[in-house]
Amino acid sequence: MTETPSQLDEMNDRTREVFRRVVEGYLATGDPVGSRSLTRSLSEKVSPATVRNVMSDLEFMGLLNSPHISAGRIPTQQGLRMFVDGLLEVNDPELDDREKIDATMSSNTGDVSGLLDRIGSALSGVTQGASLVLAPKHEASIKHIEFVPLAHDRALVVLVFSDGHVENRVFTPPLGSTPSSMREAANFLNSLAEGRTLSELTTIISREMKTRRQEIDQLARALVDSGLAVWEAQGETNERLIVRGRSNLIADPEETEGLERIKTLFDDLERKRDIVEFLELAEEGEGVRIFIGSENKLFSLSGSSLVVSPYMNADRKIIGAVGVIGPTRLNYGRIVPIVNYTAQLVGKLISNRS
Repeated sequence: MTETPSQLDEMNDRTREVFRRVVEGYLATGDPVGSRSLTRSLSEKVSPATVRNVMSDLEFMGLLNSPHISAGRIPTQQGLRMFVDGLLEVNDPELDDREKIDATMSSNTGDVSGLLDRIGSALSGVTQGASLVLAPKHEASIKHIEFVPLAHDRALVVLVFSDGHVENRVFTPPLGSTPSSMREAANFLNSLAEGRTLSELTTIISREMKTRRQEIDQLARALVDSGLAVWEAQGETNERLIVRGRSNLIADPEETEGLERIKTLFDDLERKRDIVEFLELAEEGEGVRIFIGSENKLFSLSGSSLVVSPYMNADRKIIGAVGVIGPTRLNYGRIVPIVNYTAQLVGKLISNRS
């Protein structure tokens, strides 16, 4: 089956160059590009009227748009997508950008979370956007699980990993929980947990609770459910996402429409669980991925773009992601290599510290 030619393939050289220069001009300045200014930069000497005709054709194709009468053209979302897929030139990140990212890696601290936080701050500073870092799940095997009563409506679930890492969460236990039911729940979990990772454990818990119903009473089963829910809902999503540099997104405080979009974006950023789920989908493919405007349903109302890349551990397993959020008018040629470079460095960092 032969591939259907894209709009880009069907363009002649003049139309392709006009399209490319309109998009590049818009990405550089944020302003509509007019035919007169465009005429001066084209490799072929043509009249402004000829350029206007070409721009009209591109507008008819759905690739350009005219925000105001006689105000020049800007690319549509479809046009930006075609430019990114077919005309975007991506080089290595600039030396200055690399050095700023590298500087965050030089710390000798063993605190990976703190290091990822600094990387997020550096990434937002370099790109002048908001950065997202999806921290890796702790995949060491479990050594011990314990429930500790704190008050009648509060308890602590403690998770000890085989590598010495300890995590704990405060949660609301089921009504009527006693020290005895907590011990029973912990004993049940520990009989299954040792040598397994948390993700492995969660896949077998429900099956075992059904087949071993005689060994664990209803209250202890409820404790197991609520205790594991704490790990899945908090440890696995909200606390694994680092967002830095939101203030960078406010480029022009006097632009009311822009501020409304930013407010919408901030609301989106607060829904961390949704964003984590989206980034985990982005982990499914290698390399940098670009989501423009409504292509990313999370940020569709704010008209933002997301450039994201997964990172891997020493076993070449994808364990997290880093990304940058900004307006659709991102300098994609600069941001893409920075995100890719940062993802590779984070992967090496995690591998070296494992």
